[in-house]
Amino acid sequence: MPVFEYKGTTNKGYQTKGSIQAENIQEAKTQLKKDNIFIFELKNKTTKEKKHLNLFTGKRVDIKNLCTMTRLLSTLIKSNVPLVDSLTTITKQVSHPVLTPAMIQIRNQVNEGQPFYKALSQYPKIFNTTYISMCEAGESSGTLDIILLKLAEFTENQAEMNNKVRSALAYPLLMTFFTFGVVIFLFTYVVPKVTTLLEDENLIPWYTALLMSFSQFIISSWPQILTGLVLLCFLTYRWTKTTKGKQKTDALYLKLPLLGKIIRSTAISRFTRTLATLLKGGVPMLKAMDIVQNVAKNIILKQAIRNAQSNIREGESIARPLEESGQFPPMTIQMIKIGEKTGELEDMLIKISDTYDFQVNTEINTLDSLLAPIMIMLMGGIVAFILFSVMMPIMQMYNQI
Repeated sequence: MPVFEYKGTTNKGYQTKGSIQAENIQEAKTQLKKDNIFIFELKNKTTKEKKHLNLFTGKRVDIKNLCTMTRLLSTLIKSNVPLVDSLTTITKQVSHPVLTPAMIQIRNQVNEGQPFYKALSQYPKIFNTTYISMCEAGESSGTLDIILLKLAEFTENQAEMNNKVRSALAYPLLMTFFTFGVVIFLFTYVVPKVTTLLEDENLIPWYTALLMSFSQFIISSWPQILTGLVLLCFLTYRWTKTTKGKQKTDALYLKLPLLGKIIRSTAISRFTRTLATLLKGGVPMLKAMDIVQNVAKNIILKQAIRNAQSNIREGESIARPLEESGQFPPMTIQMIKIGEKTGELEDMLIKISDTYDFQVNTEINTLDSLLAPIMIMLMGGIVAFILFSVMMPIMQMYNQI
């Protein structure tokens, strides 16, 4: 229902202002007249909110706020609160610069007779395809409260898994940047200062001479080096955005030792859990397969899922094309086959996802335990070599003196 802002005076002469809900501006005037308010100014607040919302439609909402809103909406609907009233409560309960204006517009559209899922689809940056499709299935089957609860649990699970993977990669990246910074500092500041003491070239070993040459090269050519690195990163980034580049890099990621196993396990877990959630929510298999293609972000695995979708459209099983792709482990294929034969595919997919979530946790712990000493040894080795190359000639000069 539209919201109108007003300014006016009471019958006692006091100035007042506020907002009121009404079907149209005439009804708002009638309500205010009944409350003995003489109107100075009356305007549609909903229109203003829509203009304000346009500034934020390109921004995303964090997982925590989205899950909180979804759980609250599920609870309200389960308590037999009508959808429009539930959305009105959400707009008052949730305070977020992007989500709150969006929910106000969604409530207004639902109040005007538009389906809930169609109202959600106007905000693809906030509600992804999985979210909208499950709400559509829940709305048509009358189980929207159950679907919303499943969505909240599913979203939280995916967020937790993504955070674990990011945490596993954060430490080696941090150590790499730290090592790079230390090496640059030594080459540009420490090495030039110390090597000025080495006047006799006969006392300079080959490794020290190499170190000095490399240091001078960095100091004299750092603009060209920096430009080259930026250009290389930019060209590599552009290449990875092409179809061929994406295929090559995604195939490489899957072949990386240990890290490749984590990427594959995470993608399979995300694929199976999303598919199970969609099927349990009443989404048809073909549409569910179309959605989960985008969940498996690796293009190699995505192609395997697309082939499986084609087989399902022709009346075949999902397991055979996944097996032929060679990208899914035998255990996954076997469990999917059993699920299809017994008619319990959704439950079997959940079990597969739980298994891979456990594997990912184990692999992340292994990666953490291996990377920490490796990165420390690597950084220590580089620093030790630089110090050794600098100190050895100085010690030789001291012994001669």
